[in-house]
Amino acid sequence: MAEGRIAVVTGGNRGIGFEICRQLAARGLRVVVAARDEDKARQAAAQLDEDGIPFRLDVTDPEDPSRLTAFLDELGRADVLVNNAGVFLDRSWGGLDVPMDVVRETLEVNLIGAWALSQAVVPLMRRHGYGRIVNISSGLGAMSEMSGGYPSYRISKLAINGMTRILADELRGTNILVNTMCPGWVQTDMGGRNAPRPVQEGADTAVWLATLPDGGPTGQFFRDRRQIPW
Repeated sequence: MAEGRIAVVTGGNRGIGFEICRQLAARGLRVVVAARDEDKARQAAAQLDEDGIPFRLDVTDPEDPSRLTAFLDELGRADVLVNNAGVFLDRSWGGLDVPMDVVRETLEVNLIGAWALSQAVVPLMRRHGYGRIVNISSGLGAMSEMSGGYPSYRISKLAINGMTRILADELRGTNILVNTMCPGWVQTDMGGRNAPRPVQEGADTAVWLATLPDGGPTGQFFRDRRQIPW
């Protein structure tokens, strides 16, 4: 039963993140809409009525995971974590000329932030013997599709896929399922107006993974609810 369960969605104030929040709320979850800007978090949460809970969160701030867990402890539980917050900073560079500060910033947001939040939230999930962690990745990070261009973004998504496998293996048998997914090219600020997929379609697989039944898949990579190659 989803009723009473609490989900955290990072970067939840817009784009795919907000659509994930909206769809989870429609399924009966209370949703912590986490965003760097407190006002934007509040505005987005207000659109979910009583199911939306705003929370200011910067995934690059080393203090924020503990702030989040203290907040969730007050709420009484944490059942779902969707690591959606991300950046795409190297559209014009290749692997031979991308500045290392761009690489570091990308990894801080797309990998380390998600990793730190997962570490922070898992103990709360263990209390109730239930958890779903969904990492938003990309086909650009699949080793089977790896090529030149967008090096920082590709490496960050390749790394989060690896993190998914590690955590899923370490949590096997706990009913905490950890998966990663590619939303496809979606009509968001990051994807642009020429993207072929509406945001509802991009969010669907993440919501499906966030609400998997007990015994569902773990440690896998999905697009359109189908497993895809690493």
